[in-house]
Amino acid sequence: MTFDFLFFLNSILFGAGLATDAFSVSVANGMNEPVMKRSRVLAIAGTFGLFQMIMPLLGWLCVRSVAEAFSAFQKFIPWIALALLLLIGIKMIFEGIRPDDGEHVDPVEREKTEPKKNLKGGTLILQGIATSIDALSVGFAIAEYKPALAVTESLIIGAVTFGLCILGVRLGGRIGAKLAEKATIVGGVILIIIGIEIFVTGII
Repeated sequence: MTFDFLFFLNSILFGAGLATDAFSVSVANGMNEPVMKRSRVLAIAGTFGLFQMIMPLLGWLCVRSVAEAFSAFQKFIPWIALALLLLIGIKMIFEGIRPDDGEHVDPVEREKTEPKKNLKGGTLILQGIATSIDALSVGFAIAEYKPALAVTESLIIGAVTFGLCILGVRLGGRIGAKLAEKATIVGGVILIIIGIEIFVTGII
């Protein structure tokens, strides 16, 4: 493989395919927080993009150094992703169904007047790990790449993920503003569904 048009096209398509879970979780995050500053949007997209960039490169390094141990670890990847997303999704659902004191307020107006229930950094990191851990397996697909090619492909995958996640957060924000109080519940359900999808496709 060399730095030609096909390499870059394949890398972009690869990135788009790997980013689907991160995109969906970004939608859920946007739904949970309809009014979000640009810096937070960039932080969320940047976190997902960073993990999607690191995981393929880490997988490449593992295959070239400790292939046998990495192969043994692979079977646990779907379970880890499922556990993390179930944990976060159930937490969001409970937050959504928890009784709310006071009168109903439009979520957009509430975001302007009340303290925000922002996505915490630790939760965001767990989401980043859960949605990108399956990308470790990309290491097998690019095992024969030279270091420059492997790094370039990982950077492209991260960049594609970053762009798609910005769109996901913005889309989720629009949906969340319309769904009002149900947005957090729907977002939690989405995370659970993604976790199950990763698990099922990972064990088949």
